[in-house]
Amino acid sequence: LEHNDANRALMGTNMQRQAVPLIRTEVPLVGTGMENKVAIDSGAVIVSQADGVVKKVDANKIIIQTTNNVEKEYLLKKFVRSNQGTCINQIPIVEEGMLVKKGDVIADGPLTSEGNLSLGRNVLVAYMSWEGYNFEDAILISDRLVREDTFTSIHISEHECEARDTKLGPEEITRDIPNIGEGNLANLDERGIVRIGAEVESGDILVGKITPKGETDLGPEERLLRAIFGEKAREVRDTSLRVPHGEKGKVIDVKVFSRENNDELSPGVNQLVKVFIAQTRKISEGDKISGRHGNKGVIAKILPESDMPFMSDGTPIDIVLNPLGVPSRMNVGQILEIHLGWVAKALGIRIITPIFNGATEEEIETALIEAGLPKDGKTKLFDGRTGRPFDQKITVGYSYILKLIHLVDDKIHARSTGPYSLVTQQPLGGKAQVGGQRFGEMEVWALEGYGAAYNLQELLTVKSDDVIGRIKTYEGIVKGEDIPVPGTPESFKVLVKELRSLCLDVKVLNEEGKEIEIKEDIESKDEISENLMKEIT
Repeated sequence: LEHNDANRALMGTNMQRQAVPLIRTEVPLVGTGMENKVAIDSGAVIVSQADGVVKKVDANKIIIQTTNNVEKEYLLKKFVRSNQGTCINQIPIVEEGMLVKKGDVIADGPLTSEGNLSLGRNVLVAYMSWEGYNFEDAILISDRLVREDTFTSIHISEHECEARDTKLGPEEITRDIPNIGEGNLANLDERGIVRIGAEVESGDILVGKITPKGETDLGPEERLLRAIFGEKAREVRDTSLRVPHGEKGKVIDVKVFSRENNDELSPGVNQLVKVFIAQTRKISEGDKISGRHGNKGVIAKILPESDMPFMSDGTPIDIVLNPLGVPSRMNVGQILEIHLGWVAKALGIRIITPIFNGATEEEIETALIEAGLPKDGKTKLFDGRTGRPFDQKITVGYSYILKLIHLVDDKIHARSTGPYSLVTQQPLGGKAQVGGQRFGEMEVWALEGYGAAYNLQELLTVKSDDVIGRIKTYEGIVKGEDIPVPGTPESFKVLVKELRSLCLDVKVLNEEGKEIEIKEDIESKDEISENLMKEIT
């Protein structure tokens, strides 16, 4: 730590909070000696409260017979969801018949190993550039880390479905959903709730729910049926809870709360169902990983193990970091860590270097020589594709790498059409609302400066808040016709209305100085939509 710039040390500490619990944890080869204390103080591990002998151990509980002949039972948390959507799981590390003392760790939690804080994995790292794939803090990794689940983690998402009282009657959770085939209901039980253990993908029904709908919601066909058969047709619509776009996994738990069971529910809610879905996520391109020195980056390419640079004994490198990421950031601690990590791996030991009292440069050099490694920590590497050696010797060693919570699966997002804001009629923002990418003031200046007039006009009208224009554009695309000339954006109409609310008589004039009437679009919008749907169907 004492060899790092304060800014990077701060980033390093902050990113340790963002580490994701991996399915297999590993103690750092180079530590500070505080790992055990931190793990115990965190409360993530289970600690024996008295001296005694382990009487029984299984996945869910540990029973210890204390010296006073009292049996003490410790229950383990199994696959519980954290607030970050990661998995909290405790694993026993004692065996039957073992003697334990008060204060001993008897079960590991997430991010611990043998009672020590273990946020990441020790991997073989080289500092070199490779075909530009680690330009600007990008990172190149070997597919071994994917194949052997080195950085694989379990994530649990929670989905809620409420059955409420509506003006037209109560909503109902049921398996009997209109216009849904039997195949789509295969994973639902008789209550209409997905069964535990079912594999689900985006769009699959988790909880079947129907909502009463009024006369106005009925389509022409339904109105005809009502006229012929009277009350026979059920006036309900499908409002089931489905797996959100881009998610998949296995249902691991279902919780049902209802007024009948005297559960506390919000006013107007009769029933609440919570469904928990677990998925394993391997490391992939776009995931953010980091060391403990503020040396963070995003994975740009996963290379076959055979193509990775390898050492003279044939050992392939796991991760290739860019050497240009070190000098300007002034976090030299990562280089000293990599040297000590190589020594620790070679000698089969763990090295402890306390903060502000760590190993000096001379001590590291001596340790490298004792381990039979080059004293500068550099070695000759060979190109995995050609087998030829690289020109220069390269710094190689073992570094402790963390996988952070910023995962590409949670961030990737796309939109073609979607919901619009009620007042401005512009697309909503953010992944949760299936929003568009904001094209802000400065981006507009960039296009103005470049002279991309038609792109700019589209972005400010038919791709945003020209209500009639966007419907006609969609129609043009569907029919294969030319896209019409854009109209007046809704935001301009909102501006005119706002000025009128300040008692200003705002008129819009054309080139001849004649007033242009700004029409309300609501009727024409509905009319156009209806005509378009008729033509398409």
